[in-house]
Formats: sequence, structure tokens, C-alpha cells
Amino acid sequence: MSVPAPRIRLGMIGGGEDAFIGAVHRIAARLDDRYEFVAGALSSSAEKSIRSGLALGLPRERSYPDYPAMIAGEAKRADGVEAVAIVTPNHVHVPAAQACLAAGLHVICDKPLAVSLAEARGLAAAAAGSGRIFAVTYNYTGYPMVRHARAMVAAGEIGRVRVVQVEYAQDWLSTRLEESGQKQAAWRTDPARSGPAGALGDIGTHAFNLAEFVSGERVVSVACDLQATVPGRQLDDNAQMLLRFRRGARGGLWASQVAVGRENGLCLRVYGETAGLEWRQEEPNSLRVSRLGEAPRVVTRASAAARPEAARVTRLPGGHPEGYLEAFATIYSEVARAIVAHKAGAALPSDVSFPDIGEGMRGMAFIEAAIRSGRSDARWTEIES
Repeated sequence: MSVPAPRIRLGMIGGGEDAFIGAVHRIAARLDDRYEFVAGALSSSAEKSIRSGLALGLPRERSYPDYPAMIAGEAKRADGVEAVAIVTPNHVHVPAAQACLAAGLHVICDKPLAVSLAEARGLAAAAAGSGRIFAVTYNYTGYPMVRHARAMVAAGEIGRVRVVQVEYAQDWLSTRLEESGQKQAAWRTDPARSGPAGALGDIGTHAFNLAEFVSGERVVSVACDLQATVPGRQLDDNAQMLLRFRRGARGGLWASQVAVGRENGLCLRVYGETAGLEWRQEEPNSLRVSRLGEAPRVVTRASAAARPEAARVTRLPGGHPEGYLEAFATIYSEVARAIVAHKAGAALPSDVSFPDIGEGMRGMAFIEAAIRSGRSDARWTEIES
């Protein structure tokens, strides 16, 4: 019987009171028993930060008022944190990540990576110089059937990719929710905290990342119609764009937070020469496969037809649905394997797959190209390499 690897000691920056995504990260980190949450600087308010840590069961001495105090305090401990999850509003990502890297800590950072591509480049240089693991939580890449679809495309099972269509539609910002005191709406619509993008950065980057992850293609230019449809809103809440891919494929991307009646409608369609694939996040355990001249069929997550790439990240037998939290946990568990290899001085396992800082930079390059295109009446605009 093999002895399990020790749990990775995890700290968290952000994610305290009233923060949806902080709880998601903590659950994802623990789901496969690879991490132990031991310290936190959980709010920009020192009082809330300490109160949040105590409410989550952290001891007082490891419930810190801010992240510099956490990094300094944990560095003095023999059992200090080894990795840090950064789950703050966007403007804090880079300074917090840079401080963690400088202290020799591995980083798991929410998206978008930064508030500008220039800022992201500086962080990428710091990450490269540190030699530490740096992951960005494009968590939809953790779904088994997303990985099944990616493997099919990579194996040539749909032929050359011709068309990629992706959409991510929600309705939660259909009104001026940011004026109601709702914390999540307030910072996501504030340029000082969110950066220059609204829906484009919040969910559009997820759609963009998913399209490239599954298709194996790189988007080289976009023609984007960007809108703030709710009167008085400072940042975009609806984005519609055309995509051109490096090897000739064409596509479209729609990201909206004002699509009334849509809850979390992430959907990807990839069409090749001989087959088409369709996956929906609201029905994540199945993939629709349509081969030329044949009736469409549905491949399910735990079926015999599921590829090894999907089976490896599947936890439950067929008929027991896996969803958002499990997909998020896949990213954390893949990062754990990378951290364990790093500690052992070994090479990264060949089958480990998680979005890294390069994918984070791709997201920032996409945001800036889409904004430039939107400001020039949807003119075709190249994405910086």
C-alpha cells in the first residue's frame, strides 16, 4: 500500500465574508485531499480578514490582517504555507502574486490574471525567475468531457478544425445590481478594481480559453462589438465577436451578463471536416458527437466510450453527476501533482494539465485586442503573441 503524499499547506488571499469564489476554492482544494487550508488574509479590511479566518476555523495567529503580514508570518514558521490561492478582485492579483513568488511560494490565481497585458508580462517574468508553479483557474478545462473533446480533436478524430463557436451567457447583471450593495456586482463593474473589462474579463476569458483548449487552435485576431447595455454602467456587459484562428478556422464568441433567462450558459461547439462536437456546462457529463453521414450520439463521462483523458479526472460512477466543484478540484489536484514533483526535484508528470501563467497572459492579450477592436467599430484586431 502506497503512502499518500503529505497535504500541501495552502494559504488564501481574499475569499472571506460574502465572497462566493473563496468557498469554491477551499472546497476544490480539499475535495481530493491534497491540501490543508492553514492560513489566510481573507479581506481588504483587517477586521473582516481576521473575523473571516476565525469563522473558518483558522487559529488567531494565522488569521492575518493583510497578505504582507501573512507572507511574513508564515515565512517564520516551520509549517508555513507552501502555496497560496489568490481570490481577490482583479487589481490585487499581480501585487499579491509577486509578493508570494518573491517569498518562494507556489501560486494559484483567479482569472483574469491582471488588469493589463503589460502588468501580466511583469508577473510572468517574476514567475519564470522564481521557478515556482503558477496556475490560473480557468476551471472549465477540468471537466472530464471537455478533456475528452480535446483529446478527440488532438487525435484527428474530427479532421481539420473549420469552425469554433463558443458562448457564455448570464443574466445576473441585467439591472444596476452594483447600486444595491451587492459586493460581487460592485467590484466587477468598477474599472478601478476589475480593470478595463467587465463581462469580457469575467466570463469572456473563460469562453476564449475553452475554445482554444479544446480546438487546439490559437486565435490570431478578433472583430468585437463591445457594449455596456445597462445605462450608466462603466464596463461592458455584452460582447459579440468574430474570431480568426491561426490555421484558417473561423469562429464566434458571445459573452453576456444581460441575457435574461440564462443562468450560466457556457456552450462550446467545434466543427471539423468529418465530425462536430458540442458541450454545455449546464449538462457537463455528456458530449454530443456528430459524425458526417451518421446519427449524432452522446458520450457520457463514465461510459466505456470515455477516453483515458476523461477517465483519469472522473471520480464517480456513471449516473452520479459531477459538476462545477469537481471540475475546479481537478485543477487543484493537477497543480498538487506539479507541486509534489517540484518538491522532489522531478520533472512534471507528462499527463498533468492545468492552465498556467501563459494561458493567463493569453487571456489578457485577448481582452486588450477585443477592447481595441470595440473602440474602432469592430475592426479586425490582432491578438498580441
